[in-house]
Amino acid sequence: EDEQIVAEIMRRRFVPALITHKAWEGFHFAGHEIRITEATDSYGAVVWPSALVLCYFLETNSKQYNLIDKNVIEIGAGTGLVSIVASLLGALVTATDLPELLGNLQHNILQNTKLKCKHQPCVKELSWGIDLEKNFPRSSCHFDYIMAADVVYHHPFLDELLRTFDHLCKNDTVILWAMKFRLEKENQFVGRFQTLFDLEVISNFPGLNITLYKAMRKGKMKA
Repeated sequence: EDEQIVAEIMRRRFVPALITHKAWEGFHFAGHEIRITEATDSYGAVVWPSALVLCYFLETNSKQYNLIDKNVIEIGAGTGLVSIVASLLGALVTATDLPELLGNLQHNILQNTKLKCKHQPCVKELSWGIDLEKNFPRSSCHFDYIMAADVVYHHPFLDELLRTFDHLCKNDTVILWAMKFRLEKENQFVGRFQTLFDLEVISNFPGLNITLYKAMRKGKMKA
């Protein structure tokens, strides 16, 4: 079953038939052909398999996780694929990442969502752990969903990442987080995450070494 689903997820990706001056990859999600411009000079400018797993989940579970008119923030949005799919599924999306990635992120989102979505998504800078209250004040920012794909890897900002989850998450916020397991240091982040949040495995893909989690603040997870 794992192999069949993984194959189905990977079939959503395609490459252009003709080589153009700008490198891009194509994806089929939410009834649309999505074209993503990538770059090889940054981890954040490449589509990683965890993003495909999360997009596939959002599409195939759109009744249980109805995104229409929901406020969604994606942290570490990278190329924007997850934010684009959430927008095409009806969400009001804020796609965030580091300042140097925002140009490509904005390009991909605009190219794939303009005149196609109920709500035009916005792109905003978010450096984990920095100026959180200034840029995302708790009093006025309420997100129904926080989405994250492959935000845990070998980087020195795991403490800041946890603080960012904590700041953005209200009592009724649902976190959907796809994680590829790599090294023990990064894997230990899951244990630290569980000091603040209840964690439930939604899907597990051993073939990709990826787990998809749902999380909420401790004591708030619905049965």
